[in-house]
Amino acid sequence: MKQTFTVAALISGLLFAAGAGAQEQTVRIGHVGPITGPDAHMGKDNENGARMAVEELNTKGLTLAGKKIRFQLQAEDDAADPKQATAAATKLVDARVSAVIGHLNSGTTIPASKIYSDAGIPQVSPSATNPKYTQQGFKTAFRVVANDAQLGNVLGQYAVKTLGAKNIAIIDDRTAYGQGVAEEFAKGVKAAGGKVVANQYTNNKATDFNAILTAIKSRKPDVVFFGGMDAVGGPMLRQMKQLGITSKFMGGDGICTGSLPGLAGAGLGEEQVVCAEAGGVPESEKKGMDDFRAAYKKRYGIDVVYNAAYAYDATLAVAAAMQKADSWEPAKYLPELAKINYKGITGNIAFDGKGDLKDGALTLYTYKGGKRTLLAVTK
Repeated sequence: MKQTFTVAALISGLLFAAGAGAQEQTVRIGHVGPITGPDAHMGKDNENGARMAVEELNTKGLTLAGKKIRFQLQAEDDAADPKQATAAATKLVDARVSAVIGHLNSGTTIPASKIYSDAGIPQVSPSATNPKYTQQGFKTAFRVVANDAQLGNVLGQYAVKTLGAKNIAIIDDRTAYGQGVAEEFAKGVKAAGGKVVANQYTNNKATDFNAILTAIKSRKPDVVFFGGMDAVGGPMLRQMKQLGITSKFMGGDGICTGSLPGLAGAGLGEEQVVCAEAGGVPESEKKGMDDFRAAYKKRYGIDVVYNAAYAYDATLAVAAAMQKADSWEPAKYLPELAKINYKGITGNIAFDGKGDLKDGALTLYTYKGGKRTLLAVTK
């Protein structure tokens, strides 16, 4: 059958199509972490978590302020370097992102936070734990994990009270994260009645630790604590084994990864390593995390390395605040983010007046048979 079109109908159709197109709004969410350098496996892991959240949001067809929203992740690399971090932050501000998930490291998160604050853009870190990040007074700074004061204190108390350590050696990599968690660990040790018998320092790109480990060995410590990341902690464990140091090896979430066994090799030992992750869910809520890990592996073909679930939750919490405010504009939804009460797979997300996570959980792990094994979830 032959179809006929009137001019009026054609114009009406064109106007409808134009109107429909105008109703879609792209909302950019920034993510920054190290995609190159020794921490790249962690940075990519966080980015993957944020990307999963964005993809999920786009399947829901959300509407804000009468417009259909399409979220877009703009990912930047800071290589765990403060200068690159501020450059990446400036780039995201210029791109007019509505929020930033990141950065990974405290040493990059802190300098970048002022740039986001000046621009009024909310920043939610899924992994930066140095207390200084949220002590600057920026209303735009948030984190979805416990901070080093909590983590370091728990580890210090555990070393003395549970492991029975009396003499403890501390090494840190002089980064904002490594030095910060080591200082908080030392406070926990002293509060529990333990003694720090050695303090040594390295850097986050070092590979040779023989000099500092030899100096530590002479002090016969029960525990060696390392403030730093797994890319350094793994080789350090290898060299401890070569030098015959059998002390327990402790660290924060920087070493508490699925990658540590491969990096440490035979130096990993059996239940020699005890570490804490800033986050964790009790057994009763474990299914959500297990489901996320399965979905992550299906999406990327690899296991979760680090804090991907926290980046995922951070992204969804931001989107929830936008929905409450019915706006993607930072100035409008920021007040809703500050008072958010969002049930995520990593636990409940709500912030105190500084932007720290309320009642942040910590998870203690060891390694058995080359695999990370749960010890306890605590607060």
